Amino acid sequence: MALQDKDRIFTNVYGYQPWNLDAARARGDWDNTKAILEKGRDAIIEEMKASGLRGRGGAGFPTGLKWSFMPKEPDTKRPGFLVINADESEPGSCKDREIIRHDPHKLIEGALVAGFAMGARAAYIYIRGEYIREAETLFSAVQEAYDAGLVGKNASGSGYDFDVFVHRGAGAYICGEETAMIESLEGKKGQPRLKPPFPAGAGLYGCPTTVNNVESIAVAPTIMRRGASWFSGFGRENNHGTKLFQISGHVEKPCVVEEEMSIPFRELIEKHCGGIRGGWDNLLAVIPGGSSVPLVPAEQIIDAPMDFDGLKELQSGLGTAAVIVMDKSTDVVRAISRLSYFYKHESCGQCTPCREGTGWMWRVMKRLETGDAAVEEIDMLQQVTKQVEGHTICALGDAAAWPIQGLIRHFRPELERRIAEAGNMAEAAE
Repeated sequence: MALQDKDRIFTNVYGYQPWNLDAARARGDWDNTKAILEKGRDAIIEEMKASGLRGRGGAGFPTGLKWSFMPKEPDTKRPGFLVINADESEPGSCKDREIIRHDPHKLIEGALVAGFAMGARAAYIYIRGEYIREAETLFSAVQEAYDAGLVGKNASGSGYDFDVFVHRGAGAYICGEETAMIESLEGKKGQPRLKPPFPAGAGLYGCPTTVNNVESIAVAPTIMRRGASWFSGFGRENNHGTKLFQISGHVEKPCVVEEEMSIPFRELIEKHCGGIRGGWDNLLAVIPGGSSVPLVPAEQIIDAPMDFDGLKELQSGLGTAAVIVMDKSTDVVRAISRLSYFYKHESCGQCTPCREGTGWMWRVMKRLETGDAAVEEIDMLQQVTKQVEGHTICALGDAAAWPIQGLIRHFRPELERRIAEAGNMAEAAE
């Protein structure tokens, strides 16, 4: 059962209408926001919990629960903050930029609703440095919201003061990690912090802070207007709601589309992308959730439900729902090798396993590309990924290890074939 237009939250994701405040209001944004805030902090958090919304930034942590970790009593010396992660740097991910480009008021209104529910004094939207036009749109939209009295002093006539700041990052992937983002916002080098203390206890400027993804925040006002039961009516148990899928690679029509959670992969591709390039028999593998999750071979993914639990069962993950489709023309070893270079390049160097391991894994991957390796090195590479995974402060080490683990798990014969062929060539040369 595919999502109907009346149930779409992001009605301007393709930018057919203007992004400005008047057009946003015509689409239903900022519609009596004061009434939502009058429900009170606890009521908003309970509604978000009941909706079953899980974080849309990749980890899938229940959003309402995360909001509830913020201190209940206001503290004048330590105000709370909401930090919105718009640093979308995961290769394959391109959904948050569409929200910011074409529907920025959904995000700003969401920031007010979420910030009020957590008792936050202000929201900081941390936007990726390369998103230049998107940042310009966001600056203008925030200014519109201030001019209309929707945020700032007495936001939306609610009696609540709430500021929204837009901060442009400098293009570091590591700053997408929540504590590295907080460090960067404070003007320091973007490196992850050790936890605990968690941001809800001591985050931005040592104050209670919650970090959420753009999509998680942008859907909040619609959930509050239409009710938790409406949102939780989509998707399977524990995987509720609608979701922006960003589909790239070897499909007839790559796109960003809002669809129901748990939609089968085949239906998603057929309905919105016009099928696989060269037909379904030509499908080789799919990276279902952005470059940090392991790839899944064609036969396993075709009928898989696209949600957190369905892809976890396939030893992969939904991540940001950045679906990268690879047909049989793909040199899959080279593709994963290129990803391992990306993680080597983006490692902040704070933790030894990641600083040393990402470079080591990439160099072995480069040799496996050409078959210039011994068969034993495949197991050695697998072993090293296990020594990196789970032994670093943040998840970048895991993100570097998982694509390689997925390659070895599903395409080991291809690696062995290259080594054998390279060996045969060497013998022939003698």
